[in-house]
Amino acid sequence: MSRAAAIERATAYFDDGRFAADLARRVAIPSTCQEPDRGAAIRAYLDEIAAALRALGCTARVLDNPSAGGPPFLLAERIEDDRAPTVLTYAHGDTIRGQDGAWSAGRSPWRLEMAGARLYGRGTADNKGQHTINLAALAAVVAARGRLGFNLRILFEMGEEVGSTGLAELCAAHRDGLLRAEILIASDGPRIAPGRPTLFLGARGGKMIDLVVDLRPGGHHSGNWGGLLANPVIILAQAIATITDARGAIRVPEWRPSLPESVRRVLAGLTIDPGETGPAIDADWGEPALVPAERVYAWNSFEVLAFTAGDPAAPVNAIPGSARAHCQLRYVVGTDPADIIPALRRHLDRHGFAMVALRPWTHGDFRASRLDPDDPWVGWAAGSIERTTGMAPAILPNIGGSLPNDLFVETLGLKTIWVPHSYAGCSQHAPDEHLLAPVAREALAIMAGLFWDLGEADGRPPRARRPQ
Repeated sequence: MSRAAAIERATAYFDDGRFAADLARRVAIPSTCQEPDRGAAIRAYLDEIAAALRALGCTARVLDNPSAGGPPFLLAERIEDDRAPTVLTYAHGDTIRGQDGAWSAGRSPWRLEMAGARLYGRGTADNKGQHTINLAALAAVVAARGRLGFNLRILFEMGEEVGSTGLAELCAAHRDGLLRAEILIASDGPRIAPGRPTLFLGARGGKMIDLVVDLRPGGHHSGNWGGLLANPVIILAQAIATITDARGAIRVPEWRPSLPESVRRVLAGLTIDPGETGPAIDADWGEPALVPAERVYAWNSFEVLAFTAGDPAAPVNAIPGSARAHCQLRYVVGTDPADIIPALRRHLDRHGFAMVALRPWTHGDFRASRLDPDDPWVGWAAGSIERTTGMAPAILPNIGGSLPNDLFVETLGLKTIWVPHSYAGCSQHAPDEHLLAPVAREALAIMAGLFWDLGEADGRPPRARRPQ
């Protein structure tokens, strides 16, 4: 059998309705990790995936979370030849809340519905649809060749949407056993444009910081005390205004990374397409010397996600006693994560805002990571996708969002390549989440070709030696 036969099997899986049937069954399992009463659904989802993996010839086992109270993990493997490379693939079967009742046209988040080119349902884009594609592509290769031609290890987690609880401990415990591999190939996140195959090589880091000005208990009448009492909201607004300029360009020196030439080169000429439902890009926002692709894929961004003082829903004539801003730094490789908070502290002190307290969150942080765009594996993967689609993929050094990719790079010592099957306008984490049918079908072909090529000894990069 041939590469073309594997691709044909993968696309037939979409055309004859099996993809929609499998995805519908998986969407119907309400495996949200954000609701404490969904434990049975989370376990049911792992059972669903374990059955698919065993049909693929894998051994599969469910492991308890090393962190007390965290959701379980699923680890599986298919070892064909100790002399062949070992690939780890990762996915998450958990979703955010369904947001029942907020979907358009009376849709249910837990029922797959196709309307036009869109497959609606919670998890269709993040991440059930994406890993359903990859599992089917692996099965197509086994059916066409009779084997993969490489060793496969698979990691499913069920707590990605709440910060990947226990994943760091799991990776450390199984680094030299069930998770030992040479490269990670997985799928999550959006393409740069719906019609443009995309590779990304890592993820921006994310650091959550609360900025707080707490001057006094309670509020005081603004007529009696206005002009006499410092207003914490004004102080905090002025402090935040020193962190960026009026167009959002970062002013904290330590938060301004270098931009390697290899990163700039792969981003040259790339256009970000948010799709029909995505917001228009503000061309005059962010670092002025950079083009939009560089601003989101190669640079840091500071965002204020929420700002509260007093009672915004029912304001009264009182000067608030305190104000809080929930902020976030998205950062790339080259930013010292240990110096993010100290650098901000030094910056605010220099500008006279010693009264602004910094309170980093104790969860939800990810470290930045990326594979060098010049790595041979990147060229190999891009070549495979181009052979399948006739189009050179966009290569992003990292996505703008965050994933636990740092654990795969730093703890497991892997090179990492991600092939996303969604797009920016997919309504991920919102009502009306959907997967585009044409993208899903093309993705099945892409992944079947990629996994086929991975099993061909001729043409793939030399085996990587994992750092000890």
